[in-house]
Amino acid sequence: MDFHGKRSRTVAAVMGGAMVATLGLAASPASAKISDGWVRGYDRFSDDWDDEGDLGRLEAEPNSNATCLLQRILWAEGAYATDYDNERFTEGDIDGYFGWRTFYSLRDVQKGLAVTPDGIAGGTTLGLLNKHMYQTGGSTARGKTLYLTYQGKRHSFDLSRNSEGKYVFPDGNGDSRQAGYKYLTCG
Repeated sequence: MDFHGKRSRTVAAVMGGAMVATLGLAASPASAKISDGWVRGYDRFSDDWDDEGDLGRLEAEPNSNATCLLQRILWAEGAYATDYDNERFTEGDIDGYFGWRTFYSLRDVQKGLAVTPDGIAGGTTLGLLNKHMYQTGGSTARGKTLYLTYQGKRHSFDLSRNSEGKYVFPDGNGDSRQAGYKYLTCG
Protein backbone atom coordinates (compact mmCIF):
# COMPACT_ATOMS: atom_id res chain seq x y z
CA MET A 1 0.00 0.00 0.00
CA ASP A 2 1.27 3.46 -0.81
CA PHE A 3 1.67 6.45 1.52
CA HIS A 4 -1.51 8.22 0.27
CA GLY A 5 -3.72 5.18 0.96
CA LYS A 6 -2.50 4.90 4.57
CA ARG A 7 -2.91 8.64 5.08
CA SER A 8 -6.49 8.60 3.74
CA ARG A 9 -7.47 5.78 6.07
CA THR A 10 -5.84 7.53 9.05
CA VAL A 11 -7.67 10.79 8.28
CA ALA A 12 -10.96 8.89 7.88
CA ALA A 13 -10.46 7.11 11.22
CA VAL A 14 -9.65 10.36 13.03
CA MET A 15 -12.65 12.11 11.46
CA GLY A 16 -14.95 9.19 12.34
CA GLY A 17 -13.75 9.23 15.95
CA ALA A 18 -14.30 12.98 16.17
CA MET A 19 -17.85 12.60 14.82
CA VAL A 20 -18.67 9.88 17.38
CA ALA A 21 -17.33 12.06 20.21
CA THR A 22 -19.29 15.07 18.98
CA LEU A 23 -22.51 13.09 18.73
CA GLY A 24 -21.94 11.66 22.21
CA LEU A 25 -21.56 15.15 23.68
CA ALA A 26 -24.59 16.47 21.85
CA ALA A 27 -26.75 13.74 23.38
CA SER A 28 -26.04 14.78 26.98
CA PRO A 29 -29.43 14.44 28.67
CA ALA A 30 -28.92 16.98 31.46
CA SER A 31 -27.90 19.79 29.12
CA ALA A 32 -30.75 18.94 26.77
CA LYS A 33 -33.28 19.23 29.59
CA ILE A 34 -31.96 22.55 30.90
CA SER A 35 -31.87 24.04 27.41
CA ASP A 36 -35.42 22.82 26.80
CA GLY A 37 -36.41 24.88 29.85
CA TRP A 38 -39.02 22.49 31.28
CA VAL A 39 -39.34 19.48 33.54
CA ARG A 40 -41.12 17.24 31.09
CA GLY A 41 -41.63 13.73 29.88
CA TYR A 42 -43.47 11.61 27.37
CA ASP A 43 -45.06 8.18 27.24
CA ARG A 44 -44.41 6.23 30.46
CA PHE A 45 -43.76 8.53 33.42
CA SER A 46 -41.59 6.27 35.57
CA ASP A 47 -38.38 7.54 33.97
CA ASP A 48 -39.33 11.13 33.14
CA TRP A 49 -36.93 12.72 35.64
CA ASP A 50 -33.89 10.46 35.11
CA ASP A 51 -32.40 12.89 32.59
CA GLU A 52 -33.28 16.23 34.19
CA GLY A 53 -30.71 18.97 34.66
CA ASP A 54 -29.01 19.66 37.98
CA LEU A 55 -30.76 21.80 40.58
CA GLY A 56 -28.52 23.29 43.26
CA ARG A 57 -27.31 26.48 44.90
CA LEU A 58 -24.47 26.97 42.42
CA GLU A 59 -26.08 25.50 39.32
CA ALA A 60 -27.05 27.53 36.23
CA GLU A 61 -30.68 28.14 37.26
CA PRO A 62 -30.85 27.85 41.08
CA ASN A 63 -34.08 29.85 41.52
CA SER A 64 -36.92 28.60 39.38
CA ASN A 65 -40.22 26.78 39.24
CA ALA A 66 -38.21 23.55 38.84
CA THR A 67 -36.68 24.29 42.25
CA CYS A 68 -40.20 24.99 43.52
CA LEU A 69 -41.26 21.47 42.42
CA LEU A 70 -38.21 20.02 44.18
CA GLN A 71 -39.19 21.92 47.34
CA ARG A 72 -42.73 20.50 47.15
CA ILE A 73 -41.11 17.06 47.07
CA LEU A 74 -38.87 17.90 50.06
CA TRP A 75 -42.00 18.92 51.98
CA ALA A 76 -43.75 15.68 50.97
CA GLU A 77 -40.75 13.64 52.10
CA GLY A 78 -40.76 15.36 55.51
CA ALA A 79 -37.16 16.50 55.06
CA TYR A 80 -35.16 18.10 57.85
CA ALA A 81 -32.67 20.91 57.29
CA THR A 82 -30.09 19.05 59.36
CA ASP A 83 -26.76 20.85 59.79
CA TYR A 84 -28.64 24.14 59.32
CA ASP A 85 -31.48 24.56 61.81
CA ASN A 86 -32.70 20.95 62.18
CA GLU A 87 -36.23 22.09 61.39
CA ARG A 88 -38.61 20.20 59.11
CA PHE A 89 -39.10 21.64 55.60
CA THR A 90 -42.55 23.27 55.53
CA GLU A 91 -45.02 24.41 52.89
CA GLY A 92 -43.99 27.96 53.79
CA ASP A 93 -40.48 27.14 52.55
CA ILE A 94 -41.76 26.39 49.02
CA ASP A 95 -40.75 29.57 47.22
CA GLY A 96 -38.54 28.49 44.29
CA TYR A 97 -35.34 29.92 45.83
CA PHE A 98 -32.58 27.34 46.31
CA GLY A 99 -31.31 28.55 49.67
CA TRP A 100 -29.55 26.85 52.55
CA ARG A 101 -32.75 25.26 53.97
CA THR A 102 -33.39 23.66 50.57
CA PHE A 103 -29.75 22.54 50.30
CA TYR A 104 -29.66 20.85 53.71
CA SER A 105 -33.17 19.40 53.38
CA LEU A 106 -32.20 17.88 50.03
CA ARG A 107 -29.11 16.34 51.62
CA ASP A 108 -31.36 14.81 54.28
CA VAL A 109 -33.57 13.22 51.61
CA GLN A 110 -30.57 12.07 49.58
CA LYS A 111 -29.26 10.11 52.59
CA GLY A 112 -32.49 8.08 52.52
CA LEU A 113 -32.11 7.46 48.77
CA ALA A 114 -28.63 5.96 49.19
CA VAL A 115 -27.01 8.57 46.92
CA THR A 116 -24.19 10.94 47.73
CA PRO A 117 -25.74 13.70 49.89
CA ASP A 118 -24.29 16.61 47.90
CA GLY A 119 -27.30 18.95 47.94
CA ILE A 120 -27.62 18.83 44.15
CA ALA A 121 -30.70 17.26 42.62
CA GLY A 122 -29.46 15.70 39.39
CA GLY A 123 -30.83 12.90 37.26
CA THR A 124 -29.97 10.19 39.80
CA THR A 125 -31.69 11.91 42.74
CA LEU A 126 -34.67 13.07 40.68
CA GLY A 127 -34.94 9.67 39.02
CA LEU A 128 -35.21 7.96 42.41
CA LEU A 129 -37.78 10.51 43.61
CA ASN A 130 -39.71 9.96 40.38
CA LYS A 131 -40.43 6.43 41.60
CA HIS A 132 -42.75 7.88 44.28
CA MET A 133 -45.30 9.00 41.65
CA TYR A 134 -48.44 7.03 40.84
CA GLN A 135 -50.91 7.48 38.02
CA THR A 136 -54.37 8.53 39.16
CA GLY A 137 -55.99 9.26 35.78
CA GLY A 138 -55.51 10.50 32.27
CA SER A 139 -53.29 8.90 29.66
CA THR A 140 -49.57 8.33 29.10
CA ALA A 141 -50.05 8.83 25.33
CA ARG A 142 -48.32 11.84 23.76
CA GLY A 143 -50.57 14.87 23.51
CA LYS A 144 -52.73 13.71 26.44
CA THR A 145 -52.80 14.89 30.06
CA LEU A 146 -51.61 12.49 32.72
CA TYR A 147 -52.70 12.86 36.37
CA LEU A 148 -50.34 11.71 39.10
CA THR A 149 -49.89 11.71 42.86
CA TYR A 150 -46.51 12.07 44.50
CA GLN A 151 -46.50 9.93 47.64
CA GLY A 152 -43.80 11.10 50.05
CA LYS A 153 -42.97 9.70 53.47
CA ARG A 154 -44.99 12.40 55.25
CA HIS A 155 -47.32 14.03 52.69
CA SER A 156 -48.65 13.52 49.20
CA PHE A 157 -49.68 15.97 46.50
CA ASP A 158 -51.32 15.84 43.10
CA LEU A 159 -49.52 16.91 39.96
CA SER A 160 -49.97 16.40 36.25
CA ARG A 161 -48.08 16.14 33.01
CA ASN A 162 -49.93 18.31 30.50
CA SER A 163 -50.50 17.65 26.81
CA GLU A 164 -47.10 19.24 26.02
CA GLY A 165 -45.36 16.86 28.47
CA LYS A 166 -44.69 19.67 31.01
CA TYR A 167 -45.13 18.94 34.71
CA VAL A 168 -47.70 21.08 36.56
CA PHE A 169 -47.75 21.10 40.38
CA PRO A 170 -49.09 23.16 43.32
CA ASP A 171 -46.69 25.79 44.69
CA GLY A 172 -46.46 26.83 48.35
CA ASN A 173 -49.82 28.64 48.12
CA GLY A 174 -51.53 25.78 46.30
CA ASP A 175 -51.52 27.61 42.92
CA SER A 176 -50.77 25.54 39.82
CA ARG A 177 -47.34 26.15 38.28
CA GLN A 178 -45.45 24.67 35.34
CA ALA A 179 -42.07 23.28 36.35
CA GLY A 180 -39.57 25.32 34.33
CA TYR A 181 -35.88 26.02 34.82
CA LYS A 182 -35.72 29.53 33.42
CA TYR A 183 -38.40 31.43 35.30
CA LEU A 184 -39.79 31.83 38.81
CA THR A 185 -43.48 32.43 39.51
CA CYS A 186 -43.87 30.28 42.64
CA GLY A 187 -45.16 31.77 45.83
